[in-house]
Amino acid sequence: MVFDQHDHNHNACIKQALATAETLCLEQGQRLTKVRRRALELIWESHRPLGAYQLLAKLADEGFNSAPPTVYRALDFLLSTGLIHKVESMNAYLGCAHADKPHKGYFLICDDCHIVMEFDYQDIHASLENKAMTQGFALRSETIELTGVCQDCQTHEGETKE
Repeated sequence: MVFDQHDHNHNACIKQALATAETLCLEQGQRLTKVRRRALELIWESHRPLGAYQLLAKLADEGFNSAPPTVYRALDFLLSTGLIHKVESMNAYLGCAHADKPHKGYFLICDDCHIVMEFDYQDIHASLENKAMTQGFALRSETIELTGVCQDCQTHEGETKE
């Protein structure tokens, strides 16, 4: 998924994420509690990864329980239902752009502006799984995070050099 920051209806994006969450929770017999729902909204607000303690501070400011276990339980729930991903290298969480279908999330991370873009290529996962199997290795998890410079930052670099 290429994320164009300039041509994006952010409110529609958040609304879609919440609708997907409600549908998935209903299908899985789970509850989208107030704290889980608000945590998901806050994660989606900027399209940038949000750390647990950043989330905790925002929830506390809004009157939610400010104990770390509250946030970690909400994050664990959102991860287990596939509504968010953890960006391991940043120890932060990002809303899942493809929560309505099972997939592995891979990330492009801009070193300059720190935006994270999720892309979903099942052929990468299948290839990794196949390679692991040929080595007699049982794959349990995978994390693919590619770092570089996004198109916007490349453009800005070019502008400042002129």
